[in-house]
Amino acid sequence: MTATLDHGAAPLVRRAASRPLKQLVVPYLYVLPAALFVAAFLLYPMVLTAWRSLTHFDGISDPTFAGLDNFRDLFADPHFLLSLRNTVIWTVAAVVFPVTLGLVFALAFSRVRWGGFFKTVIYLPATISAAAAGILFSFVFNYDNGILNMILRGIGLSGLASRWLFDVPTNTFAMIATYTWQQTGLNMMLFLVGLQGLPPEPIEAAKIEGCTGWNLVRRIILPMLMPYVVITTLLAIVNGFKVFDLIWVMTQGGPGRASETLAVTMYREGFILFKQGYSAAIAVVISIVALAFSYFYLRSVLEQEARQ
Repeated sequence: MTATLDHGAAPLVRRAASRPLKQLVVPYLYVLPAALFVAAFLLYPMVLTAWRSLTHFDGISDPTFAGLDNFRDLFADPHFLLSLRNTVIWTVAAVVFPVTLGLVFALAFSRVRWGGFFKTVIYLPATISAAAAGILFSFVFNYDNGILNMILRGIGLSGLASRWLFDVPTNTFAMIATYTWQQTGLNMMLFLVGLQGLPPEPIEAAKIEGCTGWNLVRRIILPMLMPYVVITTLLAIVNGFKVFDLIWVMTQGGPGRASETLAVTMYREGFILFKQGYSAAIAVVISIVALAFSYFYLRSVLEQEARQ
């Protein structure tokens, strides 16, 4: 009888011993597809780019190891230094203009009559691609028959008509204006989501105490909205570093290479001049600078919140 019990209990013991193993493995099986996707499309390209930045490679012949030669050449290249300066200008502009205007429009149209109509109008440009926005504004800024110059000539301000996309630094400012037009609506929607999630009690209490207008926004609304300000600003910084398609469509980095950013220089060096090792080094620099900006920005924001 004891042997019979032992024989019958053996499968139960085995199932009990195997159950913790299944419970341990099954959650990883759910995560495995996403982990493989990240490894294939993020980690592997990052490692490959870092390796190629240390080589001389034209995309055809075998790469040859070059150490840090590409990075030394970068910081001696006037085109790279100019594109780095332009990238900093773009990054600052991408934060100052689209983010600020998005916040202003979100506050202005959140609770006003016809607010839905104005929010839709402002958001519509965000539904088209940056390349399409670049093509559209290439016609707007055309010197001979562009809409902007035609308006200026029509109202008697012909002296203000300019070669918007061919004069430096006017072309950079014209492209930043296009970028602002396209990105402001997206930032506005992010802030609107934040405004809808704010608790009404502190706002109503502040109004009862006589805090209205700009004081209400500065002392009550903005501090509660700060997580969304941080997220939106961080996204704007990253997008400012990697802007490419709009610049390529409107000026291709010209005239000459005067309006190139790091992303445009990376593309030109890698796919037009076939210096892919050099292009990979630029990609590494873009990644490092973007990570450094993000790190110091988040650290300063978190330290400020901790002091409060």
